[in-house]
Amino acid sequence: MDEETIAAALALAEEYDEIYAIVGRHPNSAEGFGDADIEPIARAARHPKAVAIGETGLDYFRDYAPREDQALAFQAHMALARELEMPLVIHTRAAEDDTLAALEAGAEDVTVVMHCFSMPDRLEQCVERGYMCSFAGNVTYQKAADLQDAATRVPDHLLLVETDAPFLTPEPLRGKPNTPANVEHTARRVAELRGVSYEELEALVERNAARVFGW
Repeated sequence: MDEETIAAALALAEEYDEIYAIVGRHPNSAEGFGDADIEPIARAARHPKAVAIGETGLDYFRDYAPREDQALAFQAHMALARELEMPLVIHTRAAEDDTLAALEAGAEDVTVVMHCFSMPDRLEQCVERGYMCSFAGNVTYQKAADLQDAATRVPDHLLLVETDAPFLTPEPLRGKPNTPANVEHTARRVAELRGVSYEELEALVERNAARVFGW
């Protein structure tokens, strides 16, 4: 999310074979982003355990950073992903139109991962463009009917699951701090929604992740 957390992520990736890193500047931390700020991200992206660029995108809900700075950072991340031929992981909140417009203009031939997929009304557009749709713990919530419907309609080859830890703790652990291990609860709910076994869903997501992130 920033230089400090990039360093921590790469250190963990170096220590554990099963951990990989995604490197970038989160839009909530994009205030003051300039041309030089992409350089440390580019250096980090060349680490052998770095597998994608991000999170990047637009967040108009929090508005922690000026929208102009978010847009500049977003453009720089897209350019870097194109240059290095790496996947691009997207954070978008209350900014769907601008996010999708920016991706259409700047992410051609880039593998796009819609992190914490939260735009069920734009699912068809994402699928048409071949974006990976990654469902987080909120797909398990009782009131998330639209999100659950989207999880049933994503084509197999575009489906991922995640936790968004430490946020969006899935049922039945909601109210407790989230951890990556809780991805199993999300995956079990998505499997149930899609009418397949957990083992089938797990194998599908593992294949997709291996294809996208190259491990």
